[in-house]
Amino acid sequence: MALTSSSSSSAITALLKPHLQLSNEPIISFSPSFFTLSSKPLLSSSKPNVKINFFSSQTAVSLKWRTEASIFSGLFTKSKDIKTLKDELFDAIAPLDRGAEAAPEDQQRVDQIALKLEALNEIKEPLKSNLLNGKWELLYTTSQSLLQTKRPKFLRPNGKIYQAINVDTLRAQNMETWPFFNQATANLVPINARRVAVKFDYFRIVGLIPIKSPGSGRGQLEITYLDEELRISRGNRENLFILKVVDPSYRVPL
Repeated sequence: MALTSSSSSSAITALLKPHLQLSNEPIISFSPSFFTLSSKPLLSSSKPNVKINFFSSQTAVSLKWRTEASIFSGLFTKSKDIKTLKDELFDAIAPLDRGAEAAPEDQQRVDQIALKLEALNEIKEPLKSNLLNGKWELLYTTSQSLLQTKRPKFLRPNGKIYQAINVDTLRAQNMETWPFFNQATANLVPINARRVAVKFDYFRIVGLIPIKSPGSGRGQLEITYLDEELRISRGNRENLFILKVVDPSYRVPL
């Protein structure tokens, strides 16, 4: 049976009707940053789109990683700077015979390096740190009472000089070696977390003969840099002391 034009039109419309209705179905569109779900037709939208950001958690992780990396990098740089300065300091004081052979320009150079290290000091309360304990060898000082540069060299302390500190008992001890072996012990009275008043109580001549302090042996000492190897201190007369630990287990006699 032949199809008329009207019947053909009706048949075509019936076949296309399901596809024409697709324009009223929900659609899902994709964009680089978001997946957007719309419940309305494409050409007319009266409700806000629901947007799910799949990259926010990745961004937070990335920011956290960059922050931690920055902190780590800063700590690494600081440690590298400290090591470089310490090496520079040891090289500067090595030929100076504890400071007895230091010219004014040598003293200035050592002081400048010490100031840079003090600025990087991580131990803010050294009097509460166990790193302060033990016997320390004096590597350099500007103190004339220790160097005795006005005496003939054979009458100066020619051997090593040590200082020991006990944090728990707040006791200190100075020890000369060859040729005199003199010693002095003192009580430390905290002024703040890094400065102490030093009150000597006994001296030992030739390491044997004890002499009680007449009470005039007093001073102050500020610990301006401290780590597991190096200690820098400054006295109340602006003297500089640089020491290196030799025996962390040593105890000062009571």
